[in-house]
Amino acid sequence: MARPQKRQWEARFDPELDDLPEGARWREWMGRVEAAIFASSAPVAREKLALLVGKSCKLDELIGDIADELRARPYELAFVAGGYQFRTKPRFAEAIRAARSGELRDAGLPELTPSEQLAVTAIAYLQPATRADLSRLAGKEISRDVIARLKRLGLIDGALRAPAPGAPFAYVTTKKFLEVFGLGTLRDLPDIERMEAEGLLQRPQADNELDGVLGLADDAGEGLEADDPEFDEAESEETADEA
Repeated sequence: MARPQKRQWEARFDPELDDLPEGARWREWMGRVEAAIFASSAPVAREKLALLVGKSCKLDELIGDIADELRARPYELAFVAGGYQFRTKPRFAEAIRAARSGELRDAGLPELTPSEQLAVTAIAYLQPATRADLSRLAGKEISRDVIARLKRLGLIDGALRAPAPGAPFAYVTTKKFLEVFGLGTLRDLPDIERMEAEGLLQRPQADNELDGVLGLADDAGEGLEADDPEFDEAESEETADEA
């Protein structure tokens, strides 16, 4: 039996469901949206979900009803990386790790060293940011190993070249970064002051270093500068290694 073509499938699919009573129609729409999100390995955009329901459906309210039904469950509906995704609640991460013999992947946040935390956080706020930018912020050199591990985890990408001497790589966060940290968009990043208060962003030297990198102060403080010979050499080496 031949499989239906895309146009045939679209002609058969009825998003309106006018033949159903109002309550049953709402439940069917909820089921469709929930199934589409459940079956996807990546966040599903709102525009995609809108194709599954009728024009009269208030999609945000429907998504809210699904989220309400999951409140007692170990997973929840979250808006991350520009779409909706089911995610296990953080407090169950250890149970998932235990079931996978300690495997960390897909079991909550990856374990990061303080330097890796600082680097990925700084990239999120400063992006695109070079390794020299990150080193200036940290007050110490951010090693290539730190950058390499963040890239292996898929949290950052270095596809850009900065308009600076040596044209060093400039790093940006990825869609997976948003997924892992539960952010809908980069606009959902918390305030730096709040992160510092929670111990998620530790500045090893004077506070004015961060303000300098962020352009909030006239003097960025001590560290590698763009016209410093050490800066040029370090970035040139990085460029050669990564080219």
